[in-house]
Amino acid sequence: MRIPGPDEIRALHERYAPTAEAFDLVHQHCEIVWSVAQQLLSDPRLSHVDAELVRAGCLLHDIGVYRLYGADGRLDHRNYVRHGLLGHEILEREELPETLRRFCSHHTGVGLTRDDILKQGLPLPPADYLAETVEERLVMYADKFHTKSRPSSFLSPEEYRDHVRRFGEDKVTAFEALRAEFGDPDLARPVRPHGAAALPFAHRPAEEF
Repeated sequence: MRIPGPDEIRALHERYAPTAEAFDLVHQHCEIVWSVAQQLLSDPRLSHVDAELVRAGCLLHDIGVYRLYGADGRLDHRNYVRHGLLGHEILEREELPETLRRFCSHHTGVGLTRDDILKQGLPLPPADYLAETVEERLVMYADKFHTKSRPSSFLSPEEYRDHVRRFGEDKVTAFEALRAEFGDPDLARPVRPHGAAALPFAHRPAEEF
């Protein structure tokens, strides 16, 4: 399977971003998520993980967000949960393999189930959107520590755990399983996306995941 590199993925972001501001927000978030994942990959326990695939997954996972910007430049927060499937559609149009498309459609929260969608009335086709491979789980997990609504700060594991509790104790259990698998990133250590200044660690409330 051919895995696109950072420059090719950046070009995709530039192609689909409706504005320079949207590009900066989404692409930098994706780079930060890759930086978090890269730090976690330094653990010898994860030496079997395909780092190149994780990098592509991190850099592509939120590309569907661009399709939620309206003509007025505002983000459609009401339908934000659809961004994963929208990204899946973009990568399908670009003829990228299903392995890469799944990083878009299977990273939301700690996994969406058919039951979640039906009970919450989410605007998604009822199905299970769960991270299955170790690479998918790592991308999903690294994404939990940074949110585009607070781009200059990080979320601690405890903050995300408290946030996800509102969706049920089963989601807390799923998040703690990810922590056990991958460990906690050192967010006190600056995480530096490519071409950007290091981000300071700060505790902020979470709004988008």
